[in-house]
Amino acid sequence: MEWQAALALMLGSLFVLMLIGVPVAFAFLGVNLIGAWVFLGGEAGLGQLVRNSVGSISSFSLTPIPLFVLMGEVLFHTGLAYRAIEAIERLISRVPGRLSLVSVLGGTTFATLSGSTIANTAMMGGTLLPEMLRRGYHPTLAMGPIMAVGGIAMLIPPSALAVMLGSLAGISIAQLLIGGILPGLVMSIGFLGYVVLRCRADPSLAPADENAAQYQGWARWWPFMRDVVPLLGIFVAVVGSMLAGWASPTESAAIGALAAVIATMAYRVLTLHALYKALMETARISVIILFVLVASTTFSQLLSFSGATSGLLGLITELEVSPLMLVVGMLLLLLVLGCVIDQVSMMMITLPFFMPLATAAGIDPVWLGVMMLIAMEMGLLTPPFGLLLMVMQSVAPSSIRLPQIYAAAVPFLAIELVVLALILFVPWLAVGLPRLMS
Repeated sequence: MEWQAALALMLGSLFVLMLIGVPVAFAFLGVNLIGAWVFLGGEAGLGQLVRNSVGSISSFSLTPIPLFVLMGEVLFHTGLAYRAIEAIERLISRVPGRLSLVSVLGGTTFATLSGSTIANTAMMGGTLLPEMLRRGYHPTLAMGPIMAVGGIAMLIPPSALAVMLGSLAGISIAQLLIGGILPGLVMSIGFLGYVVLRCRADPSLAPADENAAQYQGWARWWPFMRDVVPLLGIFVAVVGSMLAGWASPTESAAIGALAAVIATMAYRVLTLHALYKALMETARISVIILFVLVASTTFSQLLSFSGATSGLLGLITELEVSPLMLVVGMLLLLLVLGCVIDQVSMMMITLPFFMPLATAAGIDPVWLGVMMLIAMEMGLLTPPFGLLLMVMQSVAPSSIRLPQIYAAAVPFLAIELVVLALILFVPWLAVGLPRLMS
């Protein structure tokens, strides 16, 4: 079979299954069964498919995924994350758009402790959104920062999706995790600047809070020192151990998970019920991720074995596209895909083609990986099917309509696009810290 026909069979079958509503992992599994039968030789191919599947999740490099997920779930279900947000709220006073700034700073703080974008958005939305709307905040300025900062959890370690991307793409997981720190912080600063400027230009968007200055001196700082600084120590331990080269991603993830459990015990908030919920949610999320990894890895192998990957690679090589234009094309494709499919599906569909092309063109894999994470993060906010848009709709009052949620996301999408362009032309922002590791 010619490589064009093989590519059409694999991708065509995949899109048909997804269009009729088959879950992503099962759609890839169905395509893998077809591909194994056609390209690997019938029953023998199915046996090889099973062996490949087992091998794809036997890698020790995947261990950080459940450990990173456990970190966030423990802090979330014991309520420590909520206490940290309340401490940050008390610390900020006499600033335009105070609660919107709290949502950005609190969301960024929680992003350093949890790799879940959904948990980040749901927690911030459930905690701060009702209060902001009650105080008369414009819905755009109330919902926008919460959704935008939710996506930062995909960039700043611990990020389960970054571990997944590094494993699938063959990128150093430690360098990819460290590479997302500066872009994530730059993005957070951009969100803060936008909120302040908008509120200064139009104070009616965020009415002044009369109770903002009720805490002074030590009463204002003590909750921050008690509930935030120790938790940030967990982030420092995880990232610092990787940055200094003292621990691998797996070891640093274990340090973070252990530190999170010890912290909840020290604060006396760890109960058997909370631990049970955290462990069950960790198991559920980890099984989903590993199931997807099985399907994706086998899909890539079948594309390579059928000749589709090498054929497409040869076709693009003949076009003599510059590396920069090739990267721009990859990012544009991800931005388009982000409008209609989820981030895991985007990785599974594109990585079998992107990474061989990037290797052939001599593109830095860490630089490309960080930009892919940002492009996929933007997909979380892109109408009509952005995942965080749906999460916000689920936690927002019924009076908030979907077009209002879309409008709230647009300014922050523009900021993320500026950060993506900045990294495209200033690669050091993505590769500077990883090179220090080396």
